[in-house]
Amino acid sequence: MFDLSGQVAVVTGASSGLGKQMAKAFAAQGADLVILARRFERLEEFAKELTAEFGVKVLPVKCDVTSTESINAAAEAAEKEYGKVDILLNCAGSSKDKGVLEMADDEWDFTISTDETSVFKMTRAFGNIMKKNGYGRIINIASMYGLVGNTEIPTIAYHASKGAVVNFTRAVAAELATDGITCNAICPGYFYTELTQPVLDTEMFQEFAKTHVPMKRYGKEGELNAAAIFLASKEASYVTGAILPVDGGYTCV
Repeated sequence: MFDLSGQVAVVTGASSGLGKQMAKAFAAQGADLVILARRFERLEEFAKELTAEFGVKVLPVKCDVTSTESINAAAEAAEKEYGKVDILLNCAGSSKDKGVLEMADDEWDFTISTDETSVFKMTRAFGNIMKKNGYGRIINIASMYGLVGNTEIPTIAYHASKGAVVNFTRAVAAELATDGITCNAICPGYFYTELTQPVLDTEMFQEFAKTHVPMKRYGKEGELNAAAIFLASKEASYVTGAILPVDGGYTCV
């Protein structure tokens, strides 16, 4: 089960963090890849590593997920190279962390554009390729913060954007259900990325995690992979609109 050989997977935010980890997981299952990020030099090196290790084809494409023109160009490049797209993993994201009373308009707009609007634009561009072929798996990386508030870090725009991704996922799932396309979301808990490391490394937050996460630890590298591979698989054909927390139990208490 869960063999992705012959499948084409598009992964955003693939130059670092969770996007890079999951691109590698898809390659390990045999998928050919289109890896997208703004840092093209990193993508080129990563593409070489994936091909050498797993023997899959990898197309690196420089892409700004906040730009419609950049996304459409990436979609054209992917379709030209492979003729299809089977899997889309919307993983790119960033955030300006402020509370509701302090956040400036530009900080709000940056976070919403990067974490929410980009998911819409990517889904539109690559969903149209999927619809032509009558098959697709769209996986959105939301956050457990899209399901709950928090009392430790004021980050109102991130909560709002990830909550929007959660319900966007449900709406897309319903809309595209008869086109052979599923759409699901993963809601990670505390995982190390370039964005989160400065906070997660603090003694204060490590103590917070031990108190509030039932497993009393952060997520480890690779612990999101199984969820993404399952949702990307042919076997998950009757799973759509699902919102899957991978958070060590944070949202169950």
